Amino acid sequence: MEHRPTQTADRQHNLNQFAGIDHSDGELVKQRLNSLLAINAETARQKAMYASDREALEAGMMKNPLSLEKTFSYFGLLLGIFPPAAIFIRFAVENRLDGWVFGVMFIINLISAVVGFFSGKAVAKMVRLVENSSWAAMLLLMPLIGLIWGIVTGAAGGVIVFFFGAFFGAILGGLVGSIALPFFTIFHRLLKKGESIELKHFLPVAFGVTFIICGYILGL
Repeated sequence: MEHRPTQTADRQHNLNQFAGIDHSDGELVKQRLNSLLAINAETARQKAMYASDREALEAGMMKNPLSLEKTFSYFGLLLGIFPPAAIFIRFAVENRLDGWVFGVMFIINLISAVVGFFSGKAVAKMVRLVENSSWAAMLLLMPLIGLIWGIVTGAAGGVIVFFFGAFFGAILGGLVGSIALPFFTIFHRLLKKGESIELKHFLPVAFGVTFIICGYILGL
């Protein structure tokens, strides 16, 4: 009997041909597509950072730019060092203290500085969102964010003196943070290019805000 090829046999033959194709090319295309999508997303994010091409150019010309995370980490470090030190100095001037008290004060100061530095990175994420909103919203939210930041930092430093120290540390830290952060953020928003600020602009603003608060604490 003569054997005739059928359509079913032809389809099976075609499927066998496709089964032999190497799918690595498809994976390579998928990887390239994902890379292009990531590049496009990063390009869009970079464009959204700058209000104009001139601002992008000025950002590129910065000699010592500080990222948002570094800016608020360094500012948190300053707030963790100097205002607590000013409080301790005033307390030491007004009262006769034993030597061990200065050791405790130094440890409190050190803890506050470390916590202020590392928590500044988390604060920077909140500032990034708030700075992109309206001025009214920023001025409304910044004291609250500063209050929370100060409470966390002050309580962490004061916890070495148990509940009493943590309680008063949180109060004093909250007061400092609720005042310092809004004032600093105003200048940061005005001076930044994209999300970065020049080091020569950061230093006078950060030290200025910090030392004004210290001067008030010392009664100067």
